[in-house]
Amino acid sequence: MLALIEAAGWPIWPLIIASILALAIIFERFYTLRQQLVAPLGLLDQTIDNLRRHGANADVLRALTENSALGRILAAGVRNISASREVMKESLEESGRAVGHELERYLTTLGTIATVAPLLGLLGTVVGMIEIFGSQTPTGGNPAALAHGISVALYNTAFGLIVAIPSMIFYRYFRGRVDAFLAEMEQQAIKLVEIAHGERK
Repeated sequence: MLALIEAAGWPIWPLIIASILALAIIFERFYTLRQQLVAPLGLLDQTIDNLRRHGANADVLRALTENSALGRILAAGVRNISASREVMKESLEESGRAVGHELERYLTTLGTIATVAPLLGLLGTVVGMIEIFGSQTPTGGNPAALAHGISVALYNTAFGLIVAIPSMIFYRYFRGRVDAFLAEMEQQAIKLVEIAHGERK
């Protein structure tokens, strides 16, 4: 591996840094975007049951807030359960925007890596081509310098694609997962408003 890095030259280092960053984001998002941490199944029914038994007390609110992302949204609605439908809905939307922003954290960075990695590979290709042409003299070229320039060009192009393709796949995957969670949480929040104001059982 070290021999490949040496053969690819200095343009490979930004790609290595980008690949480490992309891997860190992918593992972090896999851990964070789990169903149990974002929108546990049955949380709304449990919340409504607790409200009917104990009311909107501090213990119910604290348990909801510490439960999950959906719990924080529902807690915002429960705090305003005695207010008008519009006020309760606005509080849920405001909390939902904050939770949505949190769920999308680092995805922009991952998308940027997926976009920039091929360009960094192209930069390495250009640097390699410059070395190739720079090694040529009127009397002929140096075969060792020519081989080095070609390796710089090809290794960087390949590594740029190796970083970009998985980054784009996981970016799209996490983007779709976040959108699905947001849609699910929006439905749960609307259901809470309707139940709280007697529009639904």
